[in-house]
Amino acid sequence: MKSIFPGPLAGRKTRLALAVAAIAVAGTWFLLRSGEPKPSEPVKAAATRPALTVSLIAPQMQDWPLALPANGNVVAWQEAVIGAEIANYRITEVRVQVGDVVKKGQVLARIASDTVASELAEATASVAELEASAVEAKSNAERARELKEKGFYSTQLNTQYQTAQNTAQARLAAARARQQGADLKMGKTGVVAPDDGVISARSATVGSLTQTGQELFRLIRGGRLEWRAEVPSADLGKVPAGAVAVLTAPGGESVKGKVRAVSPSVDPQTRNGLIYVDLPVSSAVRAGMFARGVFELARHPALTLPQSAVVQREGFAYVFRIEGEDRVAQVKVSLGRRLGERIEIVSGLDAAARVVAAGAGFLADGDVVKVVAP
Repeated sequence: MKSIFPGPLAGRKTRLALAVAAIAVAGTWFLLRSGEPKPSEPVKAAATRPALTVSLIAPQMQDWPLALPANGNVVAWQEAVIGAEIANYRITEVRVQVGDVVKKGQVLARIASDTVASELAEATASVAELEASAVEAKSNAERARELKEKGFYSTQLNTQYQTAQNTAQARLAAARARQQGADLKMGKTGVVAPDDGVISARSATVGSLTQTGQELFRLIRGGRLEWRAEVPSADLGKVPAGAVAVLTAPGGESVKGKVRAVSPSVDPQTRNGLIYVDLPVSSAVRAGMFARGVFELARHPALTLPQSAVVQREGFAYVFRIEGEDRVAQVKVSLGRRLGERIEIVSGLDAAARVVAAGAGFLADGDVVKVVAP
């Protein structure tokens, strides 16, 4: 039999069912929440990995020379221009080439001597003829003097014989001078070296005619070269005679020379003066080369590092100093002299500091590094 409930009772039952359902949903949510794992403690930050493995070094105090840099040309100490001393004669032989080392008096070239030889023979014959004439004139003069004393010759006739003797002697002297000239000319058919040295240029060719003032050879006297360094006028007084200069040749070789003289004048255009440096005989430098070098003036202590420890960034120099056990700090430094693979630290770094020896270009300020033994 169907039960029929009045309206208000039915509404209360509906609300009761909804409440029971809400309680069931809440219980289910609570059960699900209670089953989730409890949140753990915050995860510790991962350990920072080192940016680079490095070795450390300390700056070294070294006794370094004060250096004055300069540029200049390498030239011959003295270069002699050699030419023929007789003109309009043909060159028959050339005996030397550029680069040959020659001795004083060595024959460099030969000039045709047949014409000169005929001139010498003619002069020699003329001397022989005049010698005979001079002997005859002398005998006549002596005989005239004896006859005059006996009263057979007059004073005037005696004077004529004496004059003839003097004239013959004068003609003989002139002939001997011509013979000597021809003999000297014969000797000049060989072009000889005026001094020991090295042939630096040659324009003599077989078959060409010699001309007055024509250059046939150039000779570097003694093979000596010098470096003419251009130095600002303010620094000329700092370089004494005898100071050591070290040149860097274009090929990278080092050549050590000695200051011979300092120019007493200064170029009014550049305000630079020349310092003349004698160089030893070396294949590293040749006349005409441009070379850079430094003058070693004195010695002074310097705080130095290898160049591999210094980094150039944006026009400034930096090193990386170790802070604590494994962190580096970028330090700006001022640089000074350079010697070989080391460089002077003028300011910005303490002598007791330890810095990264190599690879600093890959580091940044504050990076963590792994330090190993050098």
